[in-house]
Amino acid sequence: MNNQKQQKPTLTGQRFKTRKRDEKERFDPTQFQESIVLGLTQTGTDLDAVAKFLDASGAKLDYRRYAETLFDILVAGGMLAPGGTLSDDLTRTEFCVFTAQEDLETMQAYAQVFNKLIRRYKYLEKGLEDEIKKLLLFLKGFSESERNKLAMLTGILLANGNISASILSSLFNENLVKEGVSAAFAVKLFKSWIHEKDINSVAGSLRKVGMDNRLMELFPANKRSCEHFSRYFTDAGLKELSDFARNQQSIGARKELQKELQEQMSRGDPFKDIIVYVKEEMKKTGISEQTMIGIVWSSVMSSVEWNKKEELVTEQAIKLLKQYSPLLKAFTSQGLSEITLLLKIQEYCYDNIHFMNSFQKIVVLLYKADVLSEEAILKWYTDAHVAKGKSVFLEQMKKFVEWLKNAEEESESEQEDED
Repeated sequence: MNNQKQQKPTLTGQRFKTRKRDEKERFDPTQFQESIVLGLTQTGTDLDAVAKFLDASGAKLDYRRYAETLFDILVAGGMLAPGGTLSDDLTRTEFCVFTAQEDLETMQAYAQVFNKLIRRYKYLEKGLEDEIKKLLLFLKGFSESERNKLAMLTGILLANGNISASILSSLFNENLVKEGVSAAFAVKLFKSWIHEKDINSVAGSLRKVGMDNRLMELFPANKRSCEHFSRYFTDAGLKELSDFARNQQSIGARKELQKELQEQMSRGDPFKDIIVYVKEEMKKTGISEQTMIGIVWSSVMSSVEWNKKEELVTEQAIKLLKQYSPLLKAFTSQGLSEITLLLKIQEYCYDNIHFMNSFQKIVVLLYKADVLSEEAILKWYTDAHVAKGKSVFLEQMKKFVEWLKNAEEESESEQEDED
């Protein structure tokens, strides 16, 4: 059998003429640029007229094909060559972001032009985002004033939701970071973003794209510390951004600590070793005992697979907490820490339906194990509890609290008799 592939017959000796409309149009943005520049020159500095011109031109010009050219013109006045310089041989306009006044109000007006444009031509959204990413990589090619205007414009576009915070990844470019361009640009950007919205809007947008833990990358590796970041942005008048970054670092440290704690528990490390490790980490990271008891509680409660039957889960919890009570006791040396633990227990029992009837038994066990004091329990019962399951848990605790109060009264009475 012949395994060789048979060659397909080919047509030779004939040429087919392609119809003009079937030929692929050659990419040539020159004519597109001339049309846009001419229109912008005629509208001048009237930004409402600019917005109307751009709206009408979208019906005649191929915005989808020449999105990059369009945004280059609107920002820099003409097409940009790699590195950020303007192409010399082409017509350019003097009516663009880079030649506008360097103030927030002017940049807000320009942002409105971009906003109207992408609302009218939805497909330009991605083009605008790609353009801003590119422009951020070209920052060294622009003057300081041009960078400031671009930073303000970018902050406003971010605040309006016209672009995603993922564009900030361009600022982590090594060359921009090393020369301090990224950090200086970020100051202007975040100031205009916060001015338009607030720090919560900034935080939400950063978290959405996983940028909330990457802000330290605006600085070279040898300056990538919370202290340096905090000092730099606080001095620049952005204390709320400094506080946000510090909080993010603290959350990261807490997650790492909990992960390590769970690993130590699963290995069965001695409690005294775990306690020494955790206390050292608390000193290092500045985590308070109140925060730490919450981490320890969560780690303990996630260290086992809980029974699905409600009548067995209490027994299982009591056995586990009896075992781990020395660890809990090590981080409840303060009354506030005891209250924090009680609130964590309350929330846990409420959020995990099988534990609704376990609350009182857990509290009594921890009282007997000297983890919780009667003062903390009475304080929780009187006014320190939260709303979650309040009526159920207060009812469960009623008899025990009465017993505690009677015991306290008897003790006081005996003390008076002795005196």
